[in-house]
Amino acid sequence: MIMDRTAGPLSVRDVAVPDVPAGGALITVAATGLCRSDWHAWAGHDDIMLPHVPGHEFAGVVAMVGPGVTKWAVGDRVTAPFVEGCGACEWCSAGNAQVCPEQQQPGFTHWGSFAEQVVIHAADTNLVAIPEKVSFEAAAGLGCRFATAYRALTARARLAPNEWATVVGAGGVGLSAVMIAKALGGKVIAVDRNTDALDAAASLGADHVLAVDGSDIPAQVHALTGGSHVSIDAVGSEQTCANALLSLRRHGRHVQIGLLPPVDGHPRVPMARVIAWELEMFGSHGMAAADYPGMLALIESGALNPQKLIERIIGLSEAAELLPRFDTANVAGMTMIDPTR
Repeated sequence: MIMDRTAGPLSVRDVAVPDVPAGGALITVAATGLCRSDWHAWAGHDDIMLPHVPGHEFAGVVAMVGPGVTKWAVGDRVTAPFVEGCGACEWCSAGNAQVCPEQQQPGFTHWGSFAEQVVIHAADTNLVAIPEKVSFEAAAGLGCRFATAYRALTARARLAPNEWATVVGAGGVGLSAVMIAKALGGKVIAVDRNTDALDAAASLGADHVLAVDGSDIPAQVHALTGGSHVSIDAVGSEQTCANALLSLRRHGRHVQIGLLPPVDGHPRVPMARVIAWELEMFGSHGMAAADYPGMLALIESGALNPQKLIERIIGLSEAAELLPRFDTANVAGMTMIDPTR
């Protein structure tokens, strides 16, 4: 899928097979997820070079490895985080490739996975083996939304059993957060404008669901819980960020996952409440490959089932039509792309 200009139509056409860099690998894509972050790139909120191939969360099979790769071979079933750490800096060495200052990102810094094949850099640092019990479609969703939600709730917000978590936005990352929070023993309120998405959240165990209908969402959360211990903005807008922050109790913890595009220069955030109630605010930027084993162990045990989050599987041509309107699409889960369709 080719993007020739910002916020323009997308086309599906043949292009050359990408070159494989030293230390990198070429992956034949079996499944790739359509994510709101891809829409941000299409809309021009990221600095990308045109023409461009979007797509940043994927799973597939190793087709070729570059010089210097020692851990992977042709035929291996793999996935990868959407952040490719360089593998050599102090952050990568400490297992925090998700904040590597020299990071690459498929679908943003280089051509992505809305294609038959995609390149991954620093393969020994960034590739993750897919267990046989995990499907390509389920594994593709781990690279961005599911892993981001997992790290947001565990390493960032430190959600404890019996704590309340308010998740604003019940798309792919929000529903992932609902599932993960319940698996961690938390109690969950899911907030969305889409009734189908709220039904999906309820089916995943959300204790309460609240529809965005003009009513005071934070007031409803406080009435139900006395204020959440943890809040997550899984959308990325001034209103969703404010609803999430204002839903917290004193000393609550907020995690911003949804990208906040600038509004009149900078998005407005209710910092007066953050200061007065000593709230903690965290960003969550994916999860390094080094942290995948714990998450994969829960998936293999059946405690987490990302397969349940997949709403539909489409082809590249249908994805090219959907991506420009993905910010307003009523999606009640993850949309996966099969490049062979």
